Amino acid sequence: MEVNVLNISGKETGRKVQLSDDVFGIEPNKHAVYLDVKQYLANQRQGTHKAKERAEVTGSTRKIKKQKGTGTARAGSIKNPLFKGGGTIFGPRPRSYSFKLNKSLKRLARKSAFSLKVQESNLIVLEDFNFDTPNTKNFINVLKSLGLENKKSLFVLGDANKNVYLSSRNLKASNVVSSSELSTYAILNANNIVLLEGSLEGIEENLSK
Repeated sequence: MEVNVLNISGKETGRKVQLSDDVFGIEPNKHAVYLDVKQYLANQRQGTHKAKERAEVTGSTRKIKKQKGTGTARAGSIKNPLFKGGGTIFGPRPRSYSFKLNKSLKRLARKSAFSLKVQESNLIVLEDFNFDTPNTKNFINVLKSLGLENKKSLFVLGDANKNVYLSSRNLKASNVVSSSELSTYAILNANNIVLLEGSLEGIEENLSK
């Protein structure tokens, strides 16, 4: 498919680029997308939750009443989980929530995410640009020219560009990554995807394997 290339003023440059149908024009696989996003979110969890069980609670191990003849249930130490201040039954323990996904499935998920953005007409191809120095105001002007100042946006660079990255860092709704750092979650979490021309070759090369 052919897409018009815009400049940082939001105007068409008169040039078009050919996007690979194998990457940007497939039938989205929603289950692959679900699994990849689930893995991404699971990897963000620290898994440091912990509750004390009866062996870890501070307290006496003395038997608090005789075994029989009280008319109530038998009881051992005060650390019994049934008593206030006792241990927790089957409480959470530190654990890792990460799980494995095949590379081919993760590639399919990213291609599906890109295809969804194309179907929604939320993908823009922008000519490569740079700033002489980090300047947030300049980056905001680019967002305004593209009509993205009030929307979540993801800018994908071909190579690491320190000035552009630093210019966007203070903006909560905008995210700048290189083509090698793309994730399905980042693509779907943005309202609009802005691909710089220099990133297209790397994206298509990585996802066409």
